[in-house]
Amino acid sequence: MPEPTPVPTPSADRATRPSTLLPGATHRTVDVPGGRIHCVEQGTGPLVLLVHGFPESWYSWRHQLPALAAAGHRAVAIDVRGYGRSSAPAATDAYRMLAHVADNTAVVHALGEETATVVGHDWGSPIAANSALLRPDVFTAVGLLSVPYAPRGGPRPTDGFAGIGGEEEFYVSYFQAPGRAEAEIEPDVRGWLAGFYAGLSGDTHAPADHPGLFFVPPGARMADRFPAGRLPGWLDERDLDVYSEEFERTGLTGALNRYRNVDRDWEDLAVWDGAPVTQPSIFIGGALDASTTWMSDAIDAYPRTLPGLSAAHILEGCGHWIQQERPDEVNRLLTDWLRGLR
Repeated sequence: MPEPTPVPTPSADRATRPSTLLPGATHRTVDVPGGRIHCVEQGTGPLVLLVHGFPESWYSWRHQLPALAAAGHRAVAIDVRGYGRSSAPAATDAYRMLAHVADNTAVVHALGEETATVVGHDWGSPIAANSALLRPDVFTAVGLLSVPYAPRGGPRPTDGFAGIGGEEEFYVSYFQAPGRAEAEIEPDVRGWLAGFYAGLSGDTHAPADHPGLFFVPPGARMADRFPAGRLPGWLDERDLDVYSEEFERTGLTGALNRYRNVDRDWEDLAVWDGAPVTQPSIFIGGALDASTTWMSDAIDAYPRTLPGLSAAHILEGCGHWIQQERPDEVNRLLTDWLRGLR
């Protein structure tokens, strides 16, 4: 396999400021080739880089940062490019997987480190897995939450998505056209986020006979199938304010652009078709999460695709937002695994 293009070592912003949202943590931004990445850091020791998914921010790791710090690690949660306080390039193709891998690599170096364990949730999971795949010299272990590792392969992704759902449209297809999903979400960011979070949570997800929120009928909106009436137990009004205020400020285009690069990723990663991630790894998923049920074949393939896997943990009664729904269990599993790496 060819070596990826070397990433220039950027400089770190030495100015840090205490976090008002997470006592004991500090904020800083660091330079990366594509702009700036906002980091929230707590603790000292071996670096653990935490990468969030859609539609979240560094704040989704608020329970893990102090736990990892207490276990003797330097825990750093980033705002992925396009989110929060990180740069949001205008070009859609600036959000391809190779750019995220370059960001993660540059953050490690900007923090004065040579190597790190990378842990990702939702979209952060494939970003973490590909960071380990493309830069094994930097990312020496990988933790995957909610979304299983599936090597590059199969048909062009958008062709595959277009073929499922019958007359209804799969949500990834719904997200493809720039501006379309934004027109639904941005008039009421807080309400949309509340419904989306609730729809994928273990305690507020739709009943089994509900059509679910992953398919959009012709002329409808995703939000038409969101549950209504209460927030999930892991999310209080303050937490929802943190998320909604960031997206009201930035808009959703940067976040949605990750979905708009699935075909570019398929092309860019062709030389890694079917490649395993061989570093030590762990997977943690929720039993009520569609990601673990739809991708059960990917979990079954772990002996081949993740030969360094310590274990695949499926948490009963848990939905998609696993590190927020079950912080104590996730913290225990991660810290035990990291202790074993030492």
